[in-house]
Amino acid sequence: MSLIKLDITTRKINTKTSILDIRGEVTGTAESILMEAYTRATAAGAHAVILNFDGLEYMNSSGIGLLVTLLIRIQRQKQRLLAFGLSDHYRQIFDLTQLDKAIGIHPTETTAGAAPDDRYAVRNTLRRSHVRIN
Repeated sequence: MSLIKLDITTRKINTKTSILDIRGEVTGTAESILMEAYTRATAAGAHAVILNFDGLEYMNSSGIGLLVTLLIRIQRQKQRLLAFGLSDHYRQIFDLTQLDKAIGIHPTETTAGAAPDDRYAVRNTLRRSHVRIN
């Protein structure tokens, strides 16, 4: 049995935006923790969810798969997924997998927190990158 080494806390920064503070390892064993955190964030009324990767220690391909699953759920609900705090290594992985075209990547919490108000710019970016959102 794999030991889960992940803790995610949820905090609301305004009426429409919540941040998931990720600490530890995002692997295939983290699905229930990640999805429960998403549920807590959206149950509080969030339309934008921001992933804080400052405390990320490790993420494998199964963890990337979980982010894709989360992204699909968020898009189906007409919500937004953003992120900040990615190390250069994980920024490169997001670039190679093109997740950075579907998830708004920001350098800081402040810029990520301001981004949910700019839906028009994000929609145009996603349209140009051939990522479909409904």
